[in-house]
Amino acid sequence: MSKVYSDARTALAGVLKDGMLIMAGGFGLCGIPESLIHAIRESGVTGLTVVSNNAGIDGAGLGLLLETKQIKKMISSYVGENKLFAQQYLAGELEIEFNPQGTLAERIRAGGAGIPAFFTKTGVGTAIAEGKEVRHFEGETYIMERGIVADLAIVHAWKGDAEGNLVYRKTARNFNPVMATAGRLTVAEVENLVAAGEIEPDHIITPGIFVQRIVPVPDAPKHIEQRTTRPRP
Repeated sequence: MSKVYSDARTALAGVLKDGMLIMAGGFGLCGIPESLIHAIRESGVTGLTVVSNNAGIDGAGLGLLLETKQIKKMISSYVGENKLFAQQYLAGELEIEFNPQGTLAERIRAGGAGIPAFFTKTGVGTAIAEGKEVRHFEGETYIMERGIVADLAIVHAWKGDAEGNLVYRKTARNFNPVMATAGRLTVAEVENLVAAGEIEPDHIITPGIFVQRIVPVPDAPKHIEQRTTRPRP
């Protein structure tokens, strides 16, 4: 069966359901699976738990799902760019599970590698450690963190082939590769879709075995999260 779907809505048909756990690639607005986020919004599913480094910004990225209150809980590292996120959290409308950024990345990688838990020094002696198992190794204190496996992982790639092999471009790579491995179902939107065999094997970052569905997005928008300019000399 072909992995390629005509659009994001079709690719997610029969997949989305209330209360599911979704991983969404990207860092800020860089490398986000925007067409798939729009399709989730249009589907109307609610009660979602979303794993993402951050929650986009107001009016873009995962911020669109906060507007419609489809997200019940965020598992994130940084959310400082989104005022709506803060408002919903302070109003008790949104749950947050904060993670140090490296810990979040490792929890996702561990989930994709079949590792149920690991120990780390990060967070020892802080609120992050509350309620977590503590162990000592070679005189040092560590806390246990659990791997994460999602019902659905949505990622964005610069190039991909019909078998689902993916290549990411520069910093848009960010969380996408680890999340692609950690979804029970992974859907990738791809800017440049090529035939199988056209990508040099050594250039492949995510092997197609991890990707079940592909959506071509040849005109994917590229947002600038914080525009910084200076006068020309």
